[in-house]
Amino acid sequence: MAIANIRYGEGVTKEIGMDLQNLGARRVCLMTDKNLSQLPPVNAVLNSLAKYGINFQMYDNVRVEPTDQSFMDAINFAKKGEFDAYVAVGGGSVMDTCKAANLYASSPTSEFLDFVNAPIGKGKPVTVPLKPLIAVPTTSGTGSETTGVAIFDFKELKVKTGIASRAIKPTLGLIDPLHTLSMPERIVANSGFDVLCHALESYTALPYNMRSPCPSNPINRPAYQGSNPISDVWALHALRIVAKYLKRAIKSPEDREARANMHLASAFAGIGFGNAGVHLCHGMSYPISGLVKTYKPKDYNVDHSLVPHGLSVVLTSPAVFAFTAQIHPERHLEAAEILGADIRTARIKDAGFILADTLRKFLFDLNVDDGLAAIGYSKADIPALVKGTLPQERVTKLSPRPQTEEDLSALFEASMKLY
Repeated sequence: MAIANIRYGEGVTKEIGMDLQNLGARRVCLMTDKNLSQLPPVNAVLNSLAKYGINFQMYDNVRVEPTDQSFMDAINFAKKGEFDAYVAVGGGSVMDTCKAANLYASSPTSEFLDFVNAPIGKGKPVTVPLKPLIAVPTTSGTGSETTGVAIFDFKELKVKTGIASRAIKPTLGLIDPLHTLSMPERIVANSGFDVLCHALESYTALPYNMRSPCPSNPINRPAYQGSNPISDVWALHALRIVAKYLKRAIKSPEDREARANMHLASAFAGIGFGNAGVHLCHGMSYPISGLVKTYKPKDYNVDHSLVPHGLSVVLTSPAVFAFTAQIHPERHLEAAEILGADIRTARIKDAGFILADTLRKFLFDLNVDDGLAAIGYSKADIPALVKGTLPQERVTKLSPRPQTEEDLSALFEASMKLY
């Protein structure tokens, strides 16, 4: 079980200069994106670095929903800078880019595909020591400050993949709820959907003791190992916070209690799924993001089409949990109850339909696009979406119920329209 070091509280960002001093950092790489570089979270970090005389270089060219090319650009910056510590200020895109930059700058002779997940890359274990990385999340979604995962779009194959190794986990996550106050409504919603699916998928993933064969050496143990007694605690707790606070956090930006709780829930779910893993919602989301045509979401200031990660994940959730509930229906029913379903007279065999209906109602109340059709997909795209899901074995194998290509086609078809 790998658990991140986390410091939580309003204003903790002002301590980052002291943290870097305590680490003996002499040349720090600060990574963020163009939008954030003008906003209060980055200012708070810059003020602390200045106050404690920390020598740093800023890289603000991180791409929202990164690609292999955008990773390479950041990696080249890191290699040239010869940094001895890293700071990532942003959402999952920034934190993941910074993890990759730290990894490849620490292992300069490695090829890019060496550490990328198989079957797209070689999936080699990380054996080099990395530099300290402090992550300062500004969204309440990915939980990337707690995980050893970095996700990107592999342009050539039009598919998302990533690097997964406990070695790339940040040294410290500074969770400062003040940073969530500048998040626009749809970003709060879409990042919150990621927390929701992280919790649901890790709680319903194939149990750790049903996976085989055992790796021949502990270094080959996957970061994602199936649901387990410890990750279950984090997943359920995160789910309860989402049920209580997500709608409030979206509907009123000044609801500090709701936004602070969602910021914590993101880290809690990150600890859960960072060890248990996710399954079909995430596996199917990668081609949904990767094959995007013209969709541009509200509240995202970007110059390229994109399906925000949380949205790409949640649109298939009603279909996915209706499908997986045959295995461990009691867990699906428990999740539905936490999300507000009355299960007093429910039959266990209806668990999947009850959870699917509960999710649909939840999404409808939050004005979520009506399925894949609403973001530009049609039935004609299903073969390409299935093809993009097949390489995602790292997560699809964690589904409690095995799936064929026909099953995946049916799940995409069922997700074209939600309401």
